[in-house]
Amino acid sequence: MTRSIIRATIEHLDLVAPLFDGYRQFYKQTSNLDKARQFLKDRLIRHESVIFLALDDEQAVGFTQLYPSFSSTTMQRLWILNDLFVAPKGRRSGVGEALLERARQFAVEDGAKGLMLETALTNSTAQKLYERLGWVRDTEYCVYNLTF
Repeated sequence: MTRSIIRATIEHLDLVAPLFDGYRQFYKQTSNLDKARQFLKDRLIRHESVIFLALDDEQAVGFTQLYPSFSSTTMQRLWILNDLFVAPKGRRSGVGEALLERARQFAVEDGAKGLMLETALTNSTAQKLYERLGWVRDTEYCVYNLTF
């Protein structure tokens, strides 16, 4: 098997969109492949996110999507690792780890302060992976949301 992690472009929409739709379903959202495809298309066209796609023998098995942000206190760029998803057929094979490593490399190459992410409190599988790879759970700040 040949695995590659590539930076997705608009030409990869048909590979990434079903994974993104699966990611949304994992987080209890209703499937909507057309809307998922349009959302990703908009992000890519507007250069609002960076998407890395995992391919096993040219089959899409996972993706991660990063959004740019900044730290005002340190006056540095940082990247929000907003989405990470591995299709069932790619799980337990190192796909998630490879995507996280590629995101880390990208952030380093970009001169960023670091990466940040959030996951569901119940997603213990992902939490174990993050911690194994050196991610540290924040204990200093409390996260608040204002939803409309």
